Amino acid sequence: MGRSVGTYLIELLEAYGVDTVFGIPGVHTVELYRGLAASTIRHITPRHEQGAGFMADGYARVTGRPGVCMVITGPGLSNIATAMLQARADSIPMLVISGVNDPSDRPLGRLHEMPDQFAFGAQVAAASWRVTEPEQLAAALADAFALFEGRRPGPVLIEVPLSVMPLDTQDLGPAARSKPFHAADADPTLLDQAADRLQRSARPAILLGGGGRGAADAVGQLAHRIDAPIVTTINARTCFAADHKRAVPASASLDPVRDLIDESDVVLAVGTELGPTDYDVYGTGRMIAPETLIRIDIDPTMEHGPVPSRLFLTGDADRTVRALLERIPDTNKGSVAEQRAAEAKSAAWATLSEPYQASVRLLETLRDTLNEPVLVGDSTQLAYAGCMMFAPGADAGWFNSSTGFGTLGYALPAAIGAKLGAPDKMVVALIGDGGIQFTLGELGAIGDENAPIVVLVWNNSGYGEIKNFMVERQITPEGVDPVPPAFRKIAEAYRLDYFHLEEEDAASGLADMIRRAGASPRGAILEITAAF
Repeated sequence: MGRSVGTYLIELLEAYGVDTVFGIPGVHTVELYRGLAASTIRHITPRHEQGAGFMADGYARVTGRPGVCMVITGPGLSNIATAMLQARADSIPMLVISGVNDPSDRPLGRLHEMPDQFAFGAQVAAASWRVTEPEQLAAALADAFALFEGRRPGPVLIEVPLSVMPLDTQDLGPAARSKPFHAADADPTLLDQAADRLQRSARPAILLGGGGRGAADAVGQLAHRIDAPIVTTINARTCFAADHKRAVPASASLDPVRDLIDESDVVLAVGTELGPTDYDVYGTGRMIAPETLIRIDIDPTMEHGPVPSRLFLTGDADRTVRALLERIPDTNKGSVAEQRAAEAKSAAWATLSEPYQASVRLLETLRDTLNEPVLVGDSTQLAYAGCMMFAPGADAGWFNSSTGFGTLGYALPAAIGAKLGAPDKMVVALIGDGGIQFTLGELGAIGDENAPIVVLVWNNSGYGEIKNFMVERQITPEGVDPVPPAFRKIAEAYRLDYFHLEEEDAASGLADMIRRAGASPRGAILEITAAF
């Protein structure tokens, strides 16, 4: 036969620089695998399609390139939907390619049949396309990568009907990528106005979000030039060194950080949605004053979002901040920002509970012992504390699922994906004994792919954070005490090394233990039994 749509797909992915695909092959996707073995793309097999999506998420965060998944019709897409929604909440580039039963036929109770699979996928994807003719495939991929490169990224779905997969594409010519897509530059008049306000400001502040990670160097220069502290959101914590004098790696939901923002006469928000998980986690309704706010965002629809601003600059964060630097002279405005940042950090630390402070100290031990590792957090106490206040370092990784969509079970597969994307980095999954049971089977992929990571399990015998929440509200705890597995035996079953610490010994013993776990050539589970 000639070149099938499946083979053409693999060639197109190669043309776009894709080197890794996550998926579980099935009868309804085997045609998409036809050209895979002969390609340069490696295939990673998780234990569940949700794990495939989380692995792709972690891979995308450390590489900056889209994580690519191939899933079967019906349950393959429904299983990966949770991971797609997590990626959508955090603006992570993810390409999901799925099979679909022939959409022209009426429902007949076929294998993997859904009432309307495309409609389902469109609800969770940032954009979606169905390829009904072979020539549409290249256009769909071009549109997907245009979104990844020049707009707010997120999960993209491309559906390929079963009848289309084997069709011949020989007459379509060589597979090639489209030209790179770039966001439009900000309006020069608005740039002039923003630069003038920033230059004349007496007490400015900068809010840096995950969408501004690529602009960290330019933001640092701007902060020096206008003498502004920089409040980093959870997804922007790795933009600066842990001891950066102007950076405030603490949640803007904490009162001292909100005070810093509120007392500023101009607030520049770069690449942040200004969402509640960063700015109002306690539901106080305390928002940033529109008259002080200048926003930079690649997504023009954010101008009409829930947080209004006096000036809105649509464009790529790095190019827009550098355009502001060209308009603001490099004069010495003083060093008040360092004092403001130091006072905010000190006051924010004082607001944290003792358990949270202890958890942050454990994270700092991980950071310092492992030389700024990639820390991948689940919805668990260690991650919650770190989200409140933690400086991972400029060469580290710090991302987790406790914000945005907020799913459990994320950290383990996402950490594996991160290790595959950055094999030379130390990677630690921070996960609770409850959360790990959502995706426990993905431990098998560590050995499959020679991706040794450290899985740090915070074992409080159930859903401890939720249990505390119920008790504080005088609700009799129910459903929060699932029995954890024997993690020593779990480690043995998956051929991983095992280490154990009691919480009261963690302060003194963690550095040595994590060093030993990190040196394991096959990966390790480090269980910390929480005190009660």
